[in-house]
Amino acid sequence: MAQVDYAVRQTATVEQRVDAIQAALDARGFEASQAVDELGHMAQEEWLPRNGARVLARAWTDPAFRERLMADGRAAVMELGLPMPKHHRHLVVLENTPTVQNVICCTLCSCTAFTIIGLPPDWYKDLEYRARVVRESRTVLKEMGLDLPAEVEIRVWDTTADTRYMVLPEQPAHTIGWPEDKLAGIVTRDAMIGVARL
Repeated sequence: MAQVDYAVRQTATVEQRVDAIQAALDARGFEASQAVDELGHMAQEEWLPRNGARVLARAWTDPAFRERLMADGRAAVMELGLPMPKHHRHLVVLENTPTVQNVICCTLCSCTAFTIIGLPPDWYKDLEYRARVVRESRTVLKEMGLDLPAEVEIRVWDTTADTRYMVLPEQPAHTIGWPEDKLAGIVTRDAMIGVARL
């Protein structure tokens, strides 16, 4: 019987595979490298939680804007000059109350209204979070540091292909009367996802 030489083949890393695809697209004139650079810039410089913080601060201080935000979130954020991709056809803003805590997730992948609340954190993309927050929301929130009383109803909202969500947290009572810029400074990405309260 002939001896077979099984050479060890090393699988390319994800980065090496991405680089190879990008180089192949560049070679065919698709300018993939430029597009990747532009997306990287937007992710680091433009798609930040401070955008959503501005939206929420305006909603807390301007009742007419708040009403428009709740009726048509996409149109309201665009009033503030904040872009949304065409495929994010709807932005639904979910209002927390003393007895309701809204939480968002994407059970299929990791979709968020990224131009408004920033790119999703690693834990949001994790399969365990995506699966458990739907079935065991109270336990998951407690593990993340948000221990809600039993009388608080937790509502979990799953993004769809064309609908994104953002949570409007309750404004802390001690911040009533603050200017918008100071209010924006207290808003966190986790509060806009619904896994934290302010």
